[in-house]
Amino acid sequence: MTPSPEVIAAVDSAITSRHSRRAFLPTRLPRNVLEDILAVASRAPSGTNTQPWKVYVLTGAAKTALSDKLLAAYNDPAEAAAHSEEYDYYPAEWVSPYIDRRRKIGWDMYGLLGIGKNDKARMHEQLGRNYLFFDAPVGLMFTMDRQMGQGSWLDYGMFVQNVMVAARARGLDTCPQVAFLKFHRIILEHVGAGAGEMLVCGMSLGHADPQAAVNSLITERMPVAEFARFLE
Repeated sequence: MTPSPEVIAAVDSAITSRHSRRAFLPTRLPRNVLEDILAVASRAPSGTNTQPWKVYVLTGAAKTALSDKLLAAYNDPAEAAAHSEEYDYYPAEWVSPYIDRRRKIGWDMYGLLGIGKNDKARMHEQLGRNYLFFDAPVGLMFTMDRQMGQGSWLDYGMFVQNVMVAARARGLDTCPQVAFLKFHRIILEHVGAGAGEMLVCGMSLGHADPQAAVNSLITERMPVAEFARFLE
């Protein structure tokens, strides 16, 4: 069955309108909306239907308490030094073109926020906003059993993407965040995760603040011709 142009446009819009937002309105979200998003996202494929994802949904006092713990650790140099990421999200050594893209988005964002290259205090403050979930009403923590293999990371990526696309279909925005990884021990203890669970990433979810300058940041994408080869 050939999908209608309206269906194609709706799906494409949910994907292409997804951007990482870094300022949210405090508008509360009904629990049934969150459950619907996760139910749709769970249709992501996974090898032999292993479904390796587990999600902790934080709102209200639970989210605020976690933010307080994370900011306390982040703002204390001695405490922060005692924490480290459980896995390497980024490469140990950066090369072009990846480092160039990384630098561009960083300076583009700081430019929108009026943060200069030598303003370390404001850079620190902006990074710390990750731990406030950028004021979003919902924080998500994604975990996976440590015993799972590399294939499960591929499965997990598709699940997280589904969460973001399903949120867009409902007029909501997200920001997937690896900043949480450094403080995984604090987070896992706070949410009551099992001993075999590891933190994959976190995410802010809610209504993006349309007045926030940082939310006007739109990252560039390479044209198809630069990353795809068609072989016939």
